[in-house]
Amino acid sequence: MTPSSLLLPFYEHPADRPDDWAAVVAAAPALYGVVLNPASGAGRAPDPAFAEVAARLRAAGVRVLGYADTDYGRRPHAEVVADLVRHRDWYGADGAFLDQVPTEPAALPHYRRLTVAARAAGATTLVLNHGAHPAPGYEEIADLLVTFEGPWDAYRALDLPVADHYCHLVYAVPADAPRPATPVHCAVPGTGAHPWGTLPHTLEPVR
Repeated sequence: MTPSSLLLPFYEHPADRPDDWAAVVAAAPALYGVVLNPASGAGRAPDPAFAEVAARLRAAGVRVLGYADTDYGRRPHAEVVADLVRHRDWYGADGAFLDQVPTEPAALPHYRRLTVAARAAGATTLVLNHGAHPAPGYEEIADLLVTFEGPWDAYRALDLPVADHYCHLVYAVPADAPRPATPVHCAVPGTGAHPWGTLPHTLEPVR
């Protein structure tokens, strides 16, 4: 793993998985950033456990990216922005991870507006999760595009474009599998509906 290469969406509560979160903080030099997702977004009120782990990440020099679901452009602009502002105010997030972003160019005006609002809310790093390769216009508005999200068996059968501003998020990954092709990436062993409740093999704490 090269420095600053791992974008980690770890969707578990710090009170339930303290050793795992300690392993994440300890891996700071290898992290591109950590996606903070207390409640499918920032939630309705600040969570002290997430605020504490976010402070530890920031102190270790790690980008904290606030998660916001955009529902493929269907979620209202104001709701997405409110999520990002809460992430900033409650958890000190200095970036944004916008999930469920479409690939089609027709949605670009909506996401350009969201980008402006996210930057105004303090997002110095903006990640768009398309899960597939998007129309070229999206490359102009974000720092990083997730151009693949899916299981290892599907991933290894594909020959996907690779660039410094692309990211591949892969789950159901065996321990002996090679790392994903993009410089920024994440590969976890988790499967099913909640694969991002697991850490990459290299970050698993000793039990």
